[in-house]
Amino acid sequence: MSRPLSPAAFPRLSPALEIRLDHGLSAGIDAVAQAARPQHRFLRYGWFAAALAAYGGEARTLTVSRDGEAAIALPMVRLGPGWAGVAAVPGCYWPYRSFPAREDVGLETFEALFGGLGRAVRALRIGPIYDDDPTLCQMRRAADALGWRTLDRFVADSYLLDMAEKRVEGIWPRKSTLKKNRFHEKHLGNHGALDWSFASGADWTDALFDDLAAVEQASWIAAETDGRDAKFTRRGHGAFWRTAAADPVLADMMWAAVLRVDGRPAAFSFDLNLGALKHAVANSFDPAFAKHSPGRLLYYRNLIRALGDGITTVDWGAGDSGYKSVIGAQKGPAIRDWLFVKPGLPAIAATLLRRTWKHSGQG
Repeated sequence: MSRPLSPAAFPRLSPALEIRLDHGLSAGIDAVAQAARPQHRFLRYGWFAAALAAYGGEARTLTVSRDGEAAIALPMVRLGPGWAGVAAVPGCYWPYRSFPAREDVGLETFEALFGGLGRAVRALRIGPIYDDDPTLCQMRRAADALGWRTLDRFVADSYLLDMAEKRVEGIWPRKSTLKKNRFHEKHLGNHGALDWSFASGADWTDALFDDLAAVEQASWIAAETDGRDAKFTRRGHGAFWRTAAADPVLADMMWAAVLRVDGRPAAFSFDLNLGALKHAVANSFDPAFAKHSPGRLLYYRNLIRALGDGITTVDWGAGDSGYKSVIGAQKGPAIRDWLFVKPGLPAIAATLLRRTWKHSGQG
């Protein structure tokens, strides 16, 4: 009589890994993004296509498949002169630049990625990206194991608001904060009827984008800068976000809170909602209403709505820490740019250029 064999009698076979380099953006990006960690699921075909449309470049996609299923999809565009052989991950500066990988992939799959990368480029830039980003951590481990050189440059500190923790500690927002907000709302109402609204998904229309751009045009960013950092104007990054919203999955992740006074857009907050995490990408207000703190009033309403929607953490990103600290945000992981340089002469050259890279600017 035969007896059943124990699981130990069947040794686990290593997954079959296949590497492919395609010109253009691979149609398989979305499948990988859908199986990625929730905070990486915005890294879709439409995200990278929007970057190419807004910022230029011709893409190639390096894909690693595991047992016939795409596990990592790395879009790349040329960075600098062609002879240098340097590529970068395309995307928008906010919330960060990365690429999708299935949540369950291990180190061996990332090592296979470097095998294909070494045949395609001499160096790859990833970033800006957070120090604790799981994809970055796997890339660094694989690079170390295979002798690739890594160079980093500091961009900024991030700021995180753990709303769930604040609720455990006590009432948040504080009653005194809500009382102060009601006072400002009452006086803001003297300017006209107040309309507080939230938008996502199919709400993304040209008219809505125009309202956000109108607030930026009236704000300090237009008065005190050249306007290229604005998120929604034609001179700024408006083309990226309008194109990204054409992907209905991305449109559902894109979230806006808008305050209008007698129909006139007075303030907005714009976020990416990714599971229980909210990336606060941008907020702005019309200084005509500055005396009554319309931006503050709006983002508190936005955060309270987020709690009701199951969001527990807000990533405020980089920038002015003053108002973020007042809300309760604390310093989070550093944000850096990274260069991964292949072994041999490129790695030697990278060592010589390390100081230059560390002190070079953002972009």
